[in-house]
Amino acid sequence: MKVNASVLSDADIQSVSPALVRFGNDVIANELWQRNDLSPRDRSIVTLAILIARNQPAELKHYVEVALESDVTPAEISEVITHLAFYSGWPNAMAAIAVTKDIFRARGVSPDALPQAKPPLLPLNEEVERLRAETVKKNVEPVSPGLVKFTADPLFLELWQRPALAPRDRSLVTVSALIASGQSAQIGYHLNRAMDNGLTAQEAGEIVAHAAFYAGWPNAFSAVGVVGEVLQGRKA
Repeated sequence: MKVNASVLSDADIQSVSPALVRFGNDVIANELWQRNDLSPRDRSIVTLAILIARNQPAELKHYVEVALESDVTPAEISEVITHLAFYSGWPNAMAAIAVTKDIFRARGVSPDALPQAKPPLLPLNEEVERLRAETVKKNVEPVSPGLVKFTADPLFLELWQRPALAPRDRSLVTVSALIASGQSAQIGYHLNRAMDNGLTAQEAGEIVAHAAFYAGWPNAFSAVGVVGEVLQGRKA
């Protein structure tokens, strides 16, 4: 699948930076997006998560179209935005909706093709949730009881159990957004959860490589140490 690196035309980019036309075509479109370590569908989800996390609506318009052409469904895109309202902030999600609504309208995406506001939830892993809740209660409740409450419900007891985005893909979105935001301290927990949900070590490493282009080298390198620790720990 050939992916244009930007919503801007080559002519527009050429008028300011001829080198970026070459890098966009030769490296991003013809090399990065052709690598087999992540499927085009996964790369689209990672890219959407990064752009929403960094609040970059101009490029998001292009990559929503790329995602739809890469077999990401409108329901999944809707749920990515919903998820990132919690992990990247409500204003970033609203900015993403402002872009995506026009694409959905142009493609004839009807409301019944989107996830329900309150669907039947996936089964909860009671033991995993108990351990998570105990850790948050111990570390956070003395400072912010409200954060403990909202972290349980709606975050982990509802958002994470919504069925419109598979648990692996929900984790893929979360890890990508954390890397894009430079939130290295949060990556370890969520990458372990991602791998419990089916993400492979090879895919985890490739998320970092992909993020270098869409979130910048410093954020990718900040994530490498944490990702390495998780992968090493899971080998032990």
